[in-house]
Amino acid sequence: MKSVNWTEEVLRRKEALLSDLTELLKIPSVKDVSTGEAGKPMGREIARALEFMLGLADREQWRTCSLDGYAGYAEYGPAESADYIGVLCHLDVVPATGPWNSPPFEPEVRDGKLYARGAIDDKGPTMAAFYAMKIVKELSLPLKHRVRIIFGTDEEHTMSCMEYYRRVEKMPVAGFAPDADFPIIHAEKGQINTRIVLQKSGDAGEQMGTGQGIVELVSFHSGSAANMVPESAEAAVTGELPLLAALAGQFSDYCNGNRLKGTASVQDGTLVLTLQGKAAHGMEPQLGVNAGLKLIHFLRDYDFKPDAQHFIACLDEYFYDDPAGRRIGIGCEDEIMGPLTVNVGIMRYAASSEPSFAYLNIRFPLVADELRHVETIRDKVGKYRFAMEPPILKKPHHVAKDHPMIAALQAIYHEETSLEPELLTTGGGTYASFLDNGVAFGALFPGKENVAHQTDEYIEIEDLLKATVIYARAIYELANLDYELVYLTN
Repeated sequence: MKSVNWTEEVLRRKEALLSDLTELLKIPSVKDVSTGEAGKPMGREIARALEFMLGLADREQWRTCSLDGYAGYAEYGPAESADYIGVLCHLDVVPATGPWNSPPFEPEVRDGKLYARGAIDDKGPTMAAFYAMKIVKELSLPLKHRVRIIFGTDEEHTMSCMEYYRRVEKMPVAGFAPDADFPIIHAEKGQINTRIVLQKSGDAGEQMGTGQGIVELVSFHSGSAANMVPESAEAAVTGELPLLAALAGQFSDYCNGNRLKGTASVQDGTLVLTLQGKAAHGMEPQLGVNAGLKLIHFLRDYDFKPDAQHFIACLDEYFYDDPAGRRIGIGCEDEIMGPLTVNVGIMRYAASSEPSFAYLNIRFPLVADELRHVETIRDKVGKYRFAMEPPILKKPHHVAKDHPMIAALQAIYHEETSLEPELLTTGGGTYASFLDNGVAFGALFPGKENVAHQTDEYIEIEDLLKATVIYARAIYELANLDYELVYLTN
């Protein structure tokens, strides 16, 4: 192979890369099945993002395909090759809640950082991978295997897009997902995703609780995505005005005593309590402040009708201030993946006939017994008249440290950064787990702030360009590994 100055090649395309990325970031590709239709199962805006990326690939004269809108791909390399390398990206984003300093879908550069929802998770890394393959193609570098960039559309929810892809397409022989941290994540925790639903009695009879006064919880609302720590919560309470006034004062004391931001206002006989927390990715709930559970903890000391009391008592007893799952009896950890975590990402209560529920996002290590954990949760929440819906289970994923693909990626990372290419594990779930030989590979560099799923999400432009350099080398080198020998050595 001729000598390639990969950094120089990326810098030549910097403005074009940023221009295409800016257009992609403008698309508010949050899942919305209410706007879905045939060919657009995740909604209109996600479909628009997929169409945009496939359009860019058509511009490069790559082989492209949309798989009924669930996923799409752009492929380059020898068509006769039996196997291909996968670069697994996603185009959907989580909702852009909270106060942003600039509109989340109007990309803005400030101090060398590109701000927008999806900048780091995962549209920035997706465009880096796209331009990486573009460089390999434009340099006419020889490849033994095809390379396929796969565009998913439902990564932030159930990953149904990759399930669909796996049903209709042969899977890559190896590959990476540019959707986590550098250097290399070779192990991912498993997941339990489920909704627990309150089985209402409709009993308007005696109150329950500890005697702090009789009030009625009309509604409770916190969170918008199961894999995000809720950053805000709101409860509406009715009762006699003197009692509501006293409750408002006690709420103020609670917020001050716990260094929380909250408001209390009475209008037309209803007290509305709001509380602010701190958003974080659901894989690391300990890094956030769950506003919903903080507000639940305050409400636990008041008398409510049975349905509301069961809702509050269950969430407070089993989940408040315990992201490790010890209170509900599922805590565990191992040396490879660390501890199990629990995120209560969405909480809803309505005194009306509407369903009241909570979404649980649980991430567990190799040592966990997920089926036993499911039964434990079902049994515990059942005591408060909650029923667990059939959970979505995802097994832990692990690629052996001595796999030749990992050695190749480690060498590339070290040569381009001069940093140690240590192997990492994560509680996050990426598309890499769909591949027997799949790892997560960037794009967040060590020591950098992880703002995925948070307000003012951004990617540093220098890091974006460096990731493009690394991905270009990775695409070239992985596409030239002899995978028959890899199989024989494993």
